[in-house]
Amino acid sequence: MSETHGFESFDGQTIAYRTLGEGRPTLLIHGFLADGPSNWVQPGVAAAVAGLGRRVILPDLRGHGASAAPEDRAFWPADVLALDQEALIAHLGLSDYDLVGYSLGARTAVRMMVRGARPGRAVLGGMGDSGIMQAGARAALFEDGIRHGAAAADPRSGRVIQLMMEARGLKPEAMLGVLASFTPTRSDEIAAIPVPTLVVSGDRDQDNGSAEALAALLPAGRVRIVTGDHLSAVADPGFAAAITGFLDAGA
Repeated sequence: MSETHGFESFDGQTIAYRTLGEGRPTLLIHGFLADGPSNWVQPGVAAAVAGLGRRVILPDLRGHGASAAPEDRAFWPADVLALDQEALIAHLGLSDYDLVGYSLGARTAVRMMVRGARPGRAVLGGMGDSGIMQAGARAALFEDGIRHGAAAADPRSGRVIQLMMEARGLKPEAMLGVLASFTPTRSDEIAAIPVPTLVVSGDRDQDNGSAEALAALLPAGRVRIVTGDHLSAVADPGFAAAITGFLDAGA
Protein backbone atom coordinates (compact mmCIF):
# COMPACT_ATOMS: atom_id res chain seq x y z
CA MET A 1 0.00 0.00 0.00
CA SER A 2 1.32 3.40 -0.94
CA GLU A 3 1.46 6.36 1.42
CA THR A 4 -1.65 8.46 1.86
CA HIS A 5 -2.02 11.30 -0.64
CA GLY A 6 -4.33 14.30 -0.46
CA PHE A 7 -5.71 16.91 -2.82
CA GLU A 8 -8.01 19.90 -2.58
CA SER A 9 -11.54 19.12 -3.72
CA PHE A 10 -13.90 21.56 -5.45
CA ASP A 11 -14.44 23.59 -2.26
CA GLY A 12 -10.93 23.46 -0.84
CA GLN A 13 -11.53 20.53 1.53
CA THR A 14 -8.78 17.89 1.53
CA ILE A 15 -9.70 14.42 0.31
CA ALA A 16 -7.27 11.60 1.06
CA TYR A 17 -6.60 8.57 -1.10
CA ARG A 18 -4.20 5.62 -1.36
CA THR A 19 -3.12 3.57 -4.35
CA LEU A 20 -2.13 -0.05 -4.85
CA GLY A 21 -0.70 -1.78 -7.91
CA GLU A 22 -0.26 -0.66 -11.50
CA GLY A 23 -2.44 -0.83 -14.60
CA ARG A 24 -6.01 0.08 -15.42
CA PRO A 25 -7.32 2.62 -12.88
CA THR A 26 -10.05 1.18 -10.65
CA LEU A 27 -11.69 3.39 -8.04
CA LEU A 28 -12.96 1.60 -4.89
CA ILE A 29 -15.31 3.71 -2.75
CA HIS A 30 -16.02 2.57 0.80
CA GLY A 31 -19.19 2.55 2.89
CA PHE A 32 -20.56 4.75 5.68
CA LEU A 33 -18.54 4.82 8.93
CA ALA A 34 -15.66 3.00 7.22
CA ASP A 35 -12.60 4.01 5.17
CA GLY A 36 -10.52 2.66 2.31
CA PRO A 37 -8.37 0.24 4.36
CA SER A 38 -11.17 -1.22 6.50
CA ASN A 39 -13.62 -1.71 3.62
CA TRP A 40 -11.23 -2.91 0.92
CA VAL A 41 -7.72 -3.71 2.20
CA GLN A 42 -8.47 -5.76 5.31
CA PRO A 43 -10.93 -8.14 3.55
CA GLY A 44 -8.42 -8.63 0.71
CA VAL A 45 -10.56 -7.08 -2.02
CA ALA A 46 -8.05 -4.35 -2.94
CA ALA A 47 -5.24 -6.89 -3.36
CA ALA A 48 -7.47 -9.16 -5.46
CA VAL A 49 -8.37 -6.30 -7.81
CA ALA A 50 -4.73 -5.13 -8.00
CA GLY A 51 -3.80 -8.73 -8.82
CA LEU A 52 -5.68 -8.38 -12.11
CA GLY A 53 -3.01 -5.88 -13.20
CA ARG A 54 -4.84 -2.77 -12.05
CA ARG A 55 -4.05 0.44 -10.25
CA VAL A 56 -6.46 0.45 -7.32
CA ILE A 57 -7.41 3.90 -5.99
CA LEU A 58 -8.84 3.99 -2.47
CA PRO A 59 -10.29 7.34 -1.42
CA ASP A 60 -11.49 8.14 2.08
CA LEU A 61 -14.87 9.81 1.69
CA ARG A 62 -15.32 13.28 3.14
CA GLY A 63 -15.82 12.96 6.88
CA HIS A 64 -14.04 9.58 7.00
CA GLY A 65 -10.51 8.29 7.46
CA ALA A 66 -7.77 10.80 6.65
CA SER A 67 -10.05 13.12 4.67
CA ALA A 68 -11.37 16.44 5.93
CA ALA A 69 -14.32 16.14 8.31
CA PRO A 70 -15.91 19.60 8.44
CA GLU A 71 -18.65 20.13 11.00
CA ASP A 72 -20.08 23.23 9.35
CA ARG A 73 -23.15 22.15 7.34
CA ALA A 74 -22.12 24.58 4.57
CA PHE A 75 -19.53 22.00 3.53
CA TRP A 76 -22.18 19.30 3.03
CA PRO A 77 -24.22 20.31 -0.03
CA ALA A 78 -26.32 17.76 -1.93
CA ASP A 79 -24.22 15.18 -3.78
CA VAL A 80 -21.01 16.39 -2.10
CA LEU A 81 -19.52 12.88 -2.03
CA ALA A 82 -20.04 12.48 -5.77
CA LEU A 83 -18.57 15.94 -6.32
CA ASP A 84 -15.45 14.93 -4.37
CA GLN A 85 -14.97 11.78 -6.42
CA GLU A 86 -15.44 13.71 -9.65
CA ALA A 87 -12.74 16.08 -8.40
CA LEU A 88 -10.46 13.11 -7.60
CA ILE A 89 -10.93 11.70 -11.10
CA ALA A 90 -10.04 15.10 -12.55
CA HIS A 91 -7.06 15.45 -10.19
CA LEU A 92 -5.68 12.10 -11.33
CA GLY A 93 -6.44 12.83 -14.98
CA LEU A 94 -8.52 9.67 -15.43
CA SER A 95 -10.47 9.24 -18.65
CA ASP A 96 -10.79 5.43 -18.80
CA TYR A 97 -11.38 3.66 -15.51
CA ASP A 98 -13.68 1.30 -13.62
CA LEU A 99 -15.75 2.14 -10.55
CA VAL A 100 -16.58 -0.02 -7.51
CA GLY A 101 -18.58 1.06 -4.46
CA TYR A 102 -19.95 -0.57 -1.33
CA SER A 103 -23.07 0.65 0.51
CA LEU A 104 -22.62 4.45 0.72
CA GLY A 105 -19.87 4.00 -1.87
CA ALA A 106 -22.34 2.29 -4.19
CA ARG A 107 -24.84 5.10 -3.67
CA THR A 108 -22.06 7.57 -4.48
CA ALA A 109 -21.13 5.62 -7.62
CA VAL A 110 -24.73 5.76 -8.82
CA ARG A 111 -24.91 9.49 -8.20
CA MET A 112 -21.67 9.94 -10.16
CA MET A 113 -23.09 8.01 -13.12
CA VAL A 114 -26.40 9.89 -12.98
CA ARG A 115 -24.35 13.09 -13.07
CA GLY A 116 -22.50 11.90 -16.18
CA ALA A 117 -19.54 9.76 -15.06
CA ARG A 118 -18.93 6.95 -17.55
CA PRO A 119 -16.62 4.27 -16.18
CA GLY A 120 -16.01 1.26 -18.37
CA ARG A 121 -17.62 -1.01 -15.78
CA ALA A 122 -19.21 -0.47 -12.38
CA VAL A 123 -19.83 -2.67 -9.34
CA LEU A 124 -22.45 -1.76 -6.73
CA GLY A 125 -21.99 -3.74 -3.52
CA GLY A 126 -24.33 -3.95 -0.53
CA MET A 127 -27.00 -1.87 -2.19
CA GLY A 128 -30.54 -2.47 -3.43
CA ASP A 129 -33.27 -0.51 -5.11
CA SER A 130 -34.72 1.31 -2.09
CA GLY A 131 -31.29 2.30 -0.80
CA ILE A 132 -30.69 4.22 -4.01
CA MET A 133 -34.16 5.64 -4.58
CA GLN A 134 -35.27 6.44 -1.01
CA ALA A 135 -32.40 8.20 0.71
CA GLY A 136 -34.48 9.44 3.65
CA ALA A 137 -35.50 6.27 5.49
CA ARG A 138 -32.00 4.81 5.83
CA ALA A 139 -30.53 8.20 6.68
CA ALA A 140 -33.10 8.63 9.45
CA LEU A 141 -32.06 5.34 11.08
CA PHE A 142 -28.41 6.37 11.06
CA GLU A 143 -29.19 9.86 12.32
CA ASP A 144 -31.10 8.42 15.26
CA GLY A 145 -28.17 6.15 16.11
CA ILE A 146 -25.61 8.95 15.80
CA ARG A 147 -27.61 11.29 18.00
CA HIS A 148 -28.89 8.85 20.61
CA GLY A 149 -26.73 5.69 20.62
CA ALA A 150 -28.24 2.97 22.81
CA ALA A 151 -31.24 5.26 23.45
CA ALA A 152 -32.17 5.21 19.77
CA ALA A 153 -35.42 3.65 18.56
CA ASP A 154 -33.31 0.64 17.53
CA PRO A 155 -30.92 0.31 20.50
CA ARG A 156 -28.78 -2.43 18.96
CA SER A 157 -28.23 -0.44 15.79
CA GLY A 158 -27.53 2.68 17.83
CA ARG A 159 -24.85 0.90 19.86
CA VAL A 160 -23.18 -0.48 16.73
CA ILE A 161 -23.12 2.96 15.12
CA GLN A 162 -21.60 4.54 18.23
CA LEU A 163 -18.93 1.82 18.49
CA MET A 164 -17.98 2.19 14.82
CA MET A 165 -17.66 5.97 15.16
CA GLU A 166 -15.56 5.66 18.31
CA ALA A 167 -13.28 3.02 16.78
CA ARG A 168 -12.50 5.23 13.78
CA GLY A 169 -12.55 8.63 15.48
CA LEU A 170 -15.48 9.88 13.42
CA LYS A 171 -17.11 13.21 14.29
CA PRO A 172 -20.88 13.03 14.87
CA GLU A 173 -21.54 16.37 13.16
CA ALA A 174 -19.54 15.32 10.12
CA MET A 175 -21.46 12.05 9.90
CA LEU A 176 -24.72 13.98 10.10
CA GLY A 177 -23.37 16.12 7.27
CA VAL A 178 -22.89 13.00 5.16
CA LEU A 179 -26.52 12.05 5.75
CA ALA A 180 -27.74 15.57 4.96
CA SER A 181 -26.03 15.39 1.56
CA PHE A 182 -27.96 12.28 0.46
CA THR A 183 -29.82 12.69 -2.81
CA PRO A 184 -32.45 10.14 -3.94
CA THR A 185 -32.27 8.76 -7.46
CA ARG A 186 -35.36 8.17 -9.58
CA SER A 187 -35.95 4.85 -11.32
CA ASP A 188 -35.82 6.53 -14.73
CA GLU A 189 -32.40 7.97 -13.86
CA ILE A 190 -31.13 4.50 -12.96
CA ALA A 191 -32.64 3.12 -16.19
CA ALA A 192 -30.64 5.71 -18.16
CA ILE A 193 -27.24 4.49 -16.87
CA PRO A 194 -25.66 2.64 -19.84
CA VAL A 195 -22.61 1.31 -17.96
CA PRO A 196 -22.28 -2.49 -17.60
CA THR A 197 -22.93 -2.90 -13.88
CA LEU A 198 -22.73 -5.77 -11.40
CA VAL A 199 -24.86 -5.58 -8.26
CA VAL A 200 -23.40 -7.88 -5.57
CA SER A 201 -24.92 -8.35 -2.14
CA GLY A 202 -25.03 -10.75 0.80
CA ASP A 203 -27.79 -13.32 1.03
CA ARG A 204 -28.76 -11.92 4.46
CA ASP A 205 -28.49 -8.26 3.45
CA GLN A 206 -31.81 -6.54 2.93
CA ASP A 207 -30.66 -3.30 4.58
CA ASN A 208 -30.99 -1.32 1.36
CA GLY A 209 -33.72 -3.14 -0.52
CA SER A 210 -33.46 -5.71 -3.28
CA ALA A 211 -30.20 -6.21 -5.18
CA GLU A 212 -32.12 -8.12 -7.84
CA ALA A 213 -34.55 -5.23 -8.33
CA LEU A 214 -31.71 -2.73 -8.64
CA ALA A 215 -29.97 -4.87 -11.25
CA ALA A 216 -33.23 -5.19 -13.17
CA LEU A 217 -33.56 -1.39 -13.36
CA LEU A 218 -30.12 -1.05 -14.93
CA PRO A 219 -30.12 -1.57 -18.71
CA ALA A 220 -26.80 -3.45 -18.53
CA GLY A 221 -27.19 -4.78 -14.99
CA ARG A 222 -26.58 -8.21 -13.56
CA VAL A 223 -26.62 -9.55 -10.00
CA ARG A 224 -24.54 -11.88 -7.82
CA ILE A 225 -25.55 -12.97 -4.34
CA VAL A 226 -22.81 -14.05 -1.92
CA THR A 227 -22.81 -15.25 1.68
CA GLY A 228 -23.22 -12.73 4.47
CA ASP A 229 -25.08 -9.76 5.86
CA HIS A 230 -24.36 -6.06 5.24
CA LEU A 231 -21.26 -6.02 7.45
CA SER A 232 -19.85 -9.48 6.72
CA ALA A 233 -20.41 -9.97 2.97
CA VAL A 234 -17.22 -8.08 2.04
CA ALA A 235 -15.16 -10.77 3.81
CA ASP A 236 -16.77 -13.66 1.92
CA PRO A 237 -14.35 -15.01 -0.72
CA GLY A 238 -17.21 -14.97 -3.20
CA PHE A 239 -17.46 -11.18 -2.89
CA ALA A 240 -13.94 -10.48 -4.17
CA ALA A 241 -14.31 -13.25 -6.75
CA ALA A 242 -17.52 -11.71 -8.10
CA ILE A 243 -15.88 -8.30 -8.45
CA THR A 244 -12.66 -9.54 -10.04
CA GLY A 245 -14.51 -11.86 -12.41
CA PHE A 246 -16.76 -9.07 -13.62
CA LEU A 247 -13.94 -6.54 -14.00
CA ASP A 248 -11.65 -9.03 -15.72
CA ALA A 249 -14.36 -9.86 -18.26
CA GLY A 250 -14.25 -6.25 -19.43
CA ALA A 251 -10.46 -6.03 -19.66
